[in-house]
Amino acid sequence: MSEKIVRAAIIGYGGAFNMGAHHTREMHATGRMKLLAVCDIDPARTEQAKKDWPGIQTFNDVDELLAKGNFDLAVVILPHNQHAPVAVKCSNAGKHVIVEKPMCLTVKEANDMINAAKKARRMLTVYHNRRHDGDFLTLKSLVQRGVIGKVFSVEMGGMGWGHPGTWWRSKKDISGGAFYDWGAHFLDWLLQIVPNKIENVTGFFQQDLVWKDVTNEDHVHAVIRFDENVVADVQMSHIARVGRPRWKLLGSKGAIVSEKGGFRVYGEFDGVLAEGFVSDQPGTHPKYYENIAAHILDGAELDVKPEQARRVIAIMETAEISSKSGVSEKMPVD
Repeated sequence: MSEKIVRAAIIGYGGAFNMGAHHTREMHATGRMKLLAVCDIDPARTEQAKKDWPGIQTFNDVDELLAKGNFDLAVVILPHNQHAPVAVKCSNAGKHVIVEKPMCLTVKEANDMINAAKKARRMLTVYHNRRHDGDFLTLKSLVQRGVIGKVFSVEMGGMGWGHPGTWWRSKKDISGGAFYDWGAHFLDWLLQIVPNKIENVTGFFQQDLVWKDVTNEDHVHAVIRFDENVVADVQMSHIARVGRPRWKLLGSKGAIVSEKGGFRVYGEFDGVLAEGFVSDQPGTHPKYYENIAAHILDGAELDVKPEQARRVIAIMETAEISSKSGVSEKMPVD
């Protein structure tokens, strides 16, 4: 194991959820990574970064950071429409890159990012840290152990009623739309459970139905048909008066439905129809940055590959195209 450290810079130390500090704490917890620089267009935020992490360099312009900063890895924590241009710029400067989810807004942007990283021979990945949530790890383990047999139907989503807010995350030209926040996590989860090739995507989007002062959709819905006749139904909504379980899986031998603190599992055990409750296992969130350090320093396999993150973007983009066309649409990549 290499004794070197990964020198990191954060681009975007904004106040939203204090994610700059969050990423820094996770990097430092590995013992193999260190924050050396922060860049933010808001001088107040770079001043805060200096207080949080004494001794770091600070910049208010990305070009200046890339010209003067001494670092290996850029962590891009910006509004969604800035992920692609800034990531490409960092790759072109010879830096490894992590971008917050979602990867970007379009498949074309994803391709540009992947091509730039490959040309630079540097890492590109996406912060799909929710793969390490305890509930998802529990579900994944149940599926992989064959507890419900072959999964053929998945229903999932984040449903609720409430105004989505008026900041940039509710502005479609910046955020990408209602699918591009938690929907990115849900779709990444889905693709870990069902890795099959996607045949087509059918989208049903509702906009200006209730919340007319924002440009994001009120409700987004994608029906994803995989090969081997597997189907997934994913919904994200700000206008659902009645919700749905986060997860409902049907398999050839049983079913799994999420409940508070775990999953209700239905199946046949030793010839007897039965049901039981499986509690969520602990999360493993430190492993995300541990893998980044191991990949850069030791050549370990990268957990979150950019091509995987591109599939998430392709589903969201194709669902919107389908909603407008009124027919199922093929994925541009898979």
